[in-house]
Amino acid sequence: MYFVPYMYQYPHSNYPTVPMYNYGMQSFYWPYPNEVALASKFEPYRFSDSDSKLMLKDYGPKPYVVDINEATKQNNTYRTALWTGTHLQVTLMSLNVGEDIGLEIHPDVDQFLRIEQGQGIVQMGASKDSLNFERNVFDDSAIMIPAGTWHNLTNTGSIPLKLYSIYAPPNHPFGTVHPTKADAVSAEEEDHHPSI
Repeated sequence: MYFVPYMYQYPHSNYPTVPMYNYGMQSFYWPYPNEVALASKFEPYRFSDSDSKLMLKDYGPKPYVVDINEATKQNNTYRTALWTGTHLQVTLMSLNVGEDIGLEIHPDVDQFLRIEQGQGIVQMGASKDSLNFERNVFDDSAIMIPAGTWHNLTNTGSIPLKLYSIYAPPNHPFGTVHPTKADAVSAEEEDHHPSI
């Protein structure tokens, strides 16, 4: 323990020397430098500087812990699967300025979106011609999309819109990486119209 000045207050010379706590200036314990290094060795998912990068790949279905905020902001692809299990999937997404996900529906999949950076507008409805639910979204917004609901999300800001999506059950194959929206559209067309 190190000495912190003014921890012990001596209000008057006639009073005994008794420690009086000043909550603004308490003593504290500084770990030795090797303890800090050891702690960071066992917590590699934490980011301490901009040079530390997480390998963005599909870690499912094994147990996994990640700083989802940092992983989401680090992602620069349109879509990258981060974890695919039997009943749930987490994907990272990045929408360029003015880009949208595209009007879509998942008949048997509930979806959760969380915005970590940027701003946009989300639209939902019972049919693709009637998107009567519309909200502005921004950092920390959470969006719940029930199965069978048409929806779209558009980046209306001046920086990339960074978000992660949770699908239950999974919606994309294990290890999915779509560098651009065009790649995602092409992959979906191949899935619906396989070549003979």
